[in-house]
Amino acid sequence: MLKILRAKFHGIRVTASDLDYHGSITLDPEQCALAGICPLEFVEIWNKNSGQRLSTYVIYGEPGSRCCVLNGAAARTCQKGDELIICAVEYVADARELATRRPVVLCFGADNTVTERLRYEVGDAGAAGMTFAVRPER
Repeated sequence: MLKILRAKFHGIRVTASDLDYHGSITLDPEQCALAGICPLEFVEIWNKNSGQRLSTYVIYGEPGSRCCVLNGAAARTCQKGDELIICAVEYVADARELATRRPVVLCFGADNTVTERLRYEVGDAGAAGMTFAVRPER
């Protein structure tokens, strides 16, 4: 089994943290829908400012809010304004399945608006192995 990327938020900024909440990350459901990230789905979070890495589950906040709130223990890992990479993953049986996947990558501006929507593509290059490309979403 290979653990692979299914969807990614690149450069989303932390809007708040709530240490006294039960735990998780709160995200805008409209943005999650663009990437196919579901409530209660576990995601990996990488803080570009501190290098901190963690895993937690997604809950939906207010639609249109562009929120990114770290809750519970995760609140200790990020400061307001920190840039994050949030990845949803899936498992595939073997590398041959990579060519059938096209993960969605949303890139964010300073105000957490989506500035670009990309797809990662893996192809079969025969004896040379695999190809990889980053393509704008059409």
